[in-house]
Amino acid sequence: MLILMRGAGDLATGTALRLYRSGFTVLMTELPAPAAVRRTVAFSEAMYTGHTTVEGITVRRCETEAETHAVLVEKRIALIADPEGNAIGAFRPDVVVDARIAKRNIDTHIGDAPLVVALGPGFTAGVDCHVVVETMRGHTLGRCIYKGSALPNTGIPGNVGGFTRERVLYAPAAGVFHPHRNIGDMVTAGDMLADVDGVPLYAAISGCLRGILPEGIRVSKGMKAGDIDARCAISHCFTVSDKALSIGGGVLEAIMHFTAFGNP
Repeated sequence: MLILMRGAGDLATGTALRLYRSGFTVLMTELPAPAAVRRTVAFSEAMYTGHTTVEGITVRRCETEAETHAVLVEKRIALIADPEGNAIGAFRPDVVVDARIAKRNIDTHIGDAPLVVALGPGFTAGVDCHVVVETMRGHTLGRCIYKGSALPNTGIPGNVGGFTRERVLYAPAAGVFHPHRNIGDMVTAGDMLADVDGVPLYAAISGCLRGILPEGIRVSKGMKAGDIDARCAISHCFTVSDKALSIGGGVLEAIMHFTAFGNP
């Protein structure tokens, strides 16, 4: 069974790891210049480096369809640039997972594959996908929704270590992003962590820098640029989150349900 995942950020990566470890063949697609902040646990980083490893599993960026097929035959995860979704027609996957977490449906259709799973708000099961998986932290995180939609986007980041909006770094201006600190660094409230063409970006809380955008990426004002974890566990910076694993478990349930019973 070939699973095509659209998106390779940290939540998509946690899902891909859960599926790959369960024995599925996984092909991931991304933008040519992705903007994941939790880069140490995001397979999207391979778009810049050619390959990257998360929790012992390596993904490889492929440039051609033939190269992609070769990587998949070797039972490895392949990553390709495909913002238009052309890989759906080229590879004809058994399952498409929209893991872009765009909070809206960009271009996913229920007919894209025999099973289409979508993560988070913006989708309705039975209309533009077969199953929606809840992505909001709380009691329903990771739950499969076979009829209806996920909880609406609140615009407020989930609570991690007692902080919500304060823990997230936002670009202070539009321009080119320049990080001054590295993922895994301990930071203090008031520290200058980055700048955008000279406009400084300061930490609002103290903790461990869990994510930050790469050098040289262009940003818009207010764009998410980093994440501080007040729990101060450096290991969290280099391992998939509880949220990602929960969502991955939901996707796994959806696939196994489809395998056993067909579409809901």
